[in-house]
Amino acid sequence: MSTDSDAIGLAIEPPARWRDRVRAWSGSVAYVRATDVVIALAAAALPWSTTALAVFMLLWLVAEIPTIDWEQFMLDLAEPAFALPIALVALAVIGVAWSETSWAERLQGIKPLGKLLLLPFLLGYFQRSQRGLWVFLAFLVSCTVLMILSWIVLALPQLKLAHTTSDGVPVKNYLDQSQEFALCAFALALPALTALRARQWRIAGGAIALMLLFIANMLYVVSARTALVYMPVLLILFASLHLSRRATRLLFAGVAVTSLVVWTTSPYLRQRIADVGIEYRAHDTSGIASTAQRLTYWRKSVKFIAGAPWLGHGTGAIRQMFTQDAVGQTGLQAEVINNPHNQTLNVAIQWGLIGIVLLYAMWTSHVRLFAGRDPVSWIGLTVVVQNITSSLLNSHLSDFHEGWMYVIGVGVAGGMALRARRPERILADACGAPPR
Repeated sequence: MSTDSDAIGLAIEPPARWRDRVRAWSGSVAYVRATDVVIALAAAALPWSTTALAVFMLLWLVAEIPTIDWEQFMLDLAEPAFALPIALVALAVIGVAWSETSWAERLQGIKPLGKLLLLPFLLGYFQRSQRGLWVFLAFLVSCTVLMILSWIVLALPQLKLAHTTSDGVPVKNYLDQSQEFALCAFALALPALTALRARQWRIAGGAIALMLLFIANMLYVVSARTALVYMPVLLILFASLHLSRRATRLLFAGVAVTSLVVWTTSPYLRQRIADVGIEYRAHDTSGIASTAQRLTYWRKSVKFIAGAPWLGHGTGAIRQMFTQDAVGQTGLQAEVINNPHNQTLNVAIQWGLIGIVLLYAMWTSHVRLFAGRDPVSWIGLTVVVQNITSSLLNSHLSDFHEGWMYVIGVGVAGGMALRARRPERILADACGAPPR
């Protein structure tokens, strides 16, 4: 009888009390730790499986929702770093109104930017969580295992875990693998420097060794040529922020000597660079050639943008524009694509100048998140600058893999950076809030 009474009591329990129960349960140490583990598992899965990543991110979001302080969340949305990703997705949704393509393609055009909606949730969560480093370590360990396996499958291709077209690529493709390895190498730079200055030789030696292994893999095994564009940018950025003039000169002298040695000892790298000229000459003859393709896509994209400079042609319109332009053409001119391999052009074709303004405003707001000189700020800045630079040659914010690297990297590092700037967050935890 008492059991029935308790059940009736729970059924008629006031909503406020029920919310208090949920909040207390979701604030427990075990629940919070489990939520942190899930997002760390998502980061670990990123180099290996798109399905596993999607599952873990969904589980994390479901677990995170009961923990949100919605009043604080709404206040956070007043900040550009939180609001602009949502604004960019909102523009994509509104852009279906003036698109002339099919509804299936309009809806498909929203999908690449949908992941940006998780950025405000990640930023808010990691203002509270004290375990953001778990996420970075999980990603680093996962990429380290992938890098070791990359060396192995170069010698033993039969050990590949999936059918890939490139030697030394166990899963997915060399573009994603290069993005991961370059991010890990440069993210380790400041921790290595900090350990050297503190005379923590083992930590410094381990970090430097990992950096060199990641970079060596890219230079001798397989890499995207896009990496050869953003790696010098990241190197210059690191030197300008964290090294003295004398140390910068020594670093670049060392890089120059190393580059000469690599050039003479890596047939793979020499061939990759030589292929640029071969592919460019293929432009006038036809064939599959990434350099020639990009030049063709960019010229056409500029023409499309000129036809609708302010609002663009609407969400999902890229394929339609290339389809119309391919009529009567041959070779590369007849190719129909939905990705112009440049994030700015990708946005401008669909949403015009308004889209470009929102895109660059978002990138700028995220760069400003990482104004500090600590390792977390350096990791976040590396993620943003890598994405901006690589998006000159690809649509990396829209791409699945690189886009998720951006969302998770900026969300975790940005939340941690905001937490460090807001003493009230730390004070709240010290006064009794459960450890996150």
